[in-house]
Amino acid sequence: MGSILVLAEHRQGVLRDVSYEMMAVAPKLAEQMGTDVVALLIGSGMDELAKKMAAFGIKVLVVDDPLFKDFNADKYQKVLSALIDDLKPAVVMTGHTAQGVDFMPALAIEKKLPLVADAISLEYAGGTLKATRQLYSGKANAVMAFKPAATYLLTFREGAVEAPDASASGSVEKLDSPLKEDLSYRKFIEYVEAEVGDVDITQSDILVAVGRGLKEDKNLPLVEELAKAIKADIAGSRAATDAGWIPHDRQVGTSGKAVKPKLYIAMGISGAFQHIAGMKGAKTVVAINKDPEAPIFSVADYAIVDDMFKIVPKLTEKLKELKG
Repeated sequence: MGSILVLAEHRQGVLRDVSYEMMAVAPKLAEQMGTDVVALLIGSGMDELAKKMAAFGIKVLVVDDPLFKDFNADKYQKVLSALIDDLKPAVVMTGHTAQGVDFMPALAIEKKLPLVADAISLEYAGGTLKATRQLYSGKANAVMAFKPAATYLLTFREGAVEAPDASASGSVEKLDSPLKEDLSYRKFIEYVEAEVGDVDITQSDILVAVGRGLKEDKNLPLVEELAKAIKADIAGSRAATDAGWIPHDRQVGTSGKAVKPKLYIAMGISGAFQHIAGMKGAKTVVAINKDPEAPIFSVADYAIVDDMFKIVPKLTEKLKELKG
């Protein structure tokens, strides 16, 4: 059986988080399949990034060529198509990102191989590879069984698992590029970064999030005082952003941003599945809601069933005391 080939994604000289996260999934799958994990980097000037991937104790293949200085889906597809023929991997996986979804479906059509997109977990048992993916914005899980094939293709969701520590040494091997000349019909122009407000909640260690339970914007100082006491950033549900209480760039959920703070305090948020899908990466969740049946409690590590307007001032006062 061939290796599990993990395409590591990078942007502007930095490896994306999903490249590390797949290192928590691929080795377990490799053990079940009785094979090994090999990472692939495509780009220009990949030496440092290759070392970072090799630190997971795996072999890293590098296609390093000026033709790959910037991402181009058609170029990536040509490289992967050639490597599938040459290496015959059992699985080819990459992140379910703007890059991954740009070329993997086309690659599946070209090679006539099965593809499952946006997987959140993987399992190989009884000779069958199965991938779990979410339906209806996380309301239901579906287990997809791959039909028998020489190579399976999949994209893995960002933030679905926690990245492991890199604690071993691997090897790096450079490959000749299968692409010998540039493509004239599709060219990279420039990076256009999305506008980010004064806070990028995807990078926050502590988030205090509010929902419809805030009632009106004049109550926001109550939340701001708590956030200040614990040096947290403020986020909100769609109800809070639609009401104009919280800027839209701080919305958590499937129509907002996926976050993974160390601490997430949800106040007055019922916990619709769209919101839960956006904050499920949080390490610790504290929920405050006066409705004991609120769905948010199903994912909370600590639940406070009470009116947030009674609890938050007391919580803020106690935290200030603890800080001295």
